[in-house]
Amino acid sequence: RDSQQADTEHLSRWKKWRRTSSKSLKKALNEVKGLSSYLVLWRQDIHSIEGKFGTGIQSYFSFLRFLVLLNVIIFILMFSFVTLPTIISKYGIFNSTIAYISPKNIEDICTIYEPSGNKGLVYFYTYLKDLLSGTGFLEVTRLFYGYYSIDAVWISIMRYNLPLAYLLATFAYLALSFLWIIKRSVEGFKHNLVHDADPFQSYCNKVFAGWDFCITDPNAARLKHRSLQYELQMDLQEEKLKQKIAERSMEEKLRIYSLRIFINIIVIAILSGCFYSIYRVTVFSQENSNVSVRNDTRTDLVNLLVQYLPSMVITLANFIAPLIFSFLIGFEDYTPAFEIKLTLLRCVFVRLANIGVLLFSLWSQISDCGSDKCKPCGYNYKLYPCWESDVGQEMYKLMIFDFIVILALALFVDFPRKLLVTHCSCKLVQWFGDKEFEISDNVLEIIYGQTICWIGTFFSPLLPAIATIKYFIIFYVKKIVLIHTRKPAARPIRASSSNFFFLVVLLIGLLLAFIPLGVSIARIPSSKACGPFRNFNTSWEVIPDTILQFPTGLQKVLFGMASEAFAVPFFVILCIIMFYVIALARAHKRVVEQLREQLVLESRDKMFLIRKIAEAQR
Repeated sequence: RDSQQADTEHLSRWKKWRRTSSKSLKKALNEVKGLSSYLVLWRQDIHSIEGKFGTGIQSYFSFLRFLVLLNVIIFILMFSFVTLPTIISKYGIFNSTIAYISPKNIEDICTIYEPSGNKGLVYFYTYLKDLLSGTGFLEVTRLFYGYYSIDAVWISIMRYNLPLAYLLATFAYLALSFLWIIKRSVEGFKHNLVHDADPFQSYCNKVFAGWDFCITDPNAARLKHRSLQYELQMDLQEEKLKQKIAERSMEEKLRIYSLRIFINIIVIAILSGCFYSIYRVTVFSQENSNVSVRNDTRTDLVNLLVQYLPSMVITLANFIAPLIFSFLIGFEDYTPAFEIKLTLLRCVFVRLANIGVLLFSLWSQISDCGSDKCKPCGYNYKLYPCWESDVGQEMYKLMIFDFIVILALALFVDFPRKLLVTHCSCKLVQWFGDKEFEISDNVLEIIYGQTICWIGTFFSPLLPAIATIKYFIIFYVKKIVLIHTRKPAARPIRASSSNFFFLVVLLIGLLLAFIPLGVSIARIPSSKACGPFRNFNTSWEVIPDTILQFPTGLQKVLFGMASEAFAVPFFVILCIIMFYVIALARAHKRVVEQLREQLVLESRDKMFLIRKIAEAQR
């Protein structure tokens, strides 16, 4: 301290002021950070859940909070750059006007688009049907792509290119989601890397550092005790299975591998059946719902059921297929940890691939060019005059139906079950018991909804707002269900206590969303009857069209960056950097292993010295 005071006395006034200012700024930032922690969404609720049920279930609610914040940011992006300019120009704020798109070099038949808006006297249930299906009055609102048939917005003398802003905002929310997920998953990856580096270290962590000191509830403490006991038993069971696997004879190996091949064939058959059912139902729904819009002989209820058939079949497949997978995995003779991972991977694949099959079914209908259906416009304009809005409606229906199913299960399954268990002494009911809070199933449920949101936002710019409201309500529904009707899993999945697992599955959903969006933007012809890209062959063409308006020098630079002459060296440099980082990581890993060995040797030397001293004292 004396040396620090001596150094301070010899500093100039400027350096003293700068050091004092730096300390004051750090103190102020720490205070602001401390105060801002009280503004964190659901902070008290999540801490309460953590105290009663442990960090495993708390991580699910923290993950749900992350998705709420992510959807709020996506909504702000799309609203600010796509929806808000149309609102400003409509009401003439800032002396703004709208330049609507006039069709250029387009057949007149391609520009015919008559949304099924309600006219005249309309019954209440018709509005309810439109609210559930996205048709009628909702089809002509800012919720869907077809509303934004605007070329530019003039704000005073400034021209705002809405088609370019629409496409760039889409790229922005996808890039933001990707970077945010990667940033959050890095910490979990480091933790997993250290935790799984050495089985002995994992065993020591369970024995000496496995207790969760946030638990205050006695029942939760007993469950945590059973959890640790189960994990230790599972470790021993895995070691026994590894020893058993090593001692297998050739006949046993042939029998097990043959059985696994047979079971995987069954799994593939189940997946194929799900995909084919979704494909056929989607084709049937699209053909009949479009006909029924123009034909008043059907009732509105039947029409609504026809429109919701794909959503119902997808939800049914998401419910039945995981049950079958959980039953079949028991015959494949894997280790418990691998059983869990393989079952979860199959469930993730079913949920996310079902969305892909739905979109493929829609694209096959949109691009169905038999009998010259697509000749004037490049797509099936008779069935889909504004196909982007139709895809947006399908994503909207999936989102709404998923939300209805979650609420219905809570109201009509979980609470009645709890009442029966509490007030009925029947042995069968008591044996049925309280249902455990399955973290993995709940996580897959909300990741499925988030993937729908990522895909649907391009076709329905305000879908993130609906997703935000949905997850906000789901948080309180799940909290009430957890506290009053469920109990935490007595045999928790190891990965469920780590946010890294959730983020990896979420990243898989995001990567899946890239594929249909990329195909829709770059491959499928854009609608000529609606939307901001009606004068372009594809949505992507707005990028090169905008670049052509730049100065010649800048054009050459941008087109050069997009050429193979730039892409190949850039890819090579990236590969070199990646290999360097991998080599550096391996070197660091070797250093860590050497330090660990040195610690073991040091501990042995100390034990040896202690023994020698004890022997000398005797």
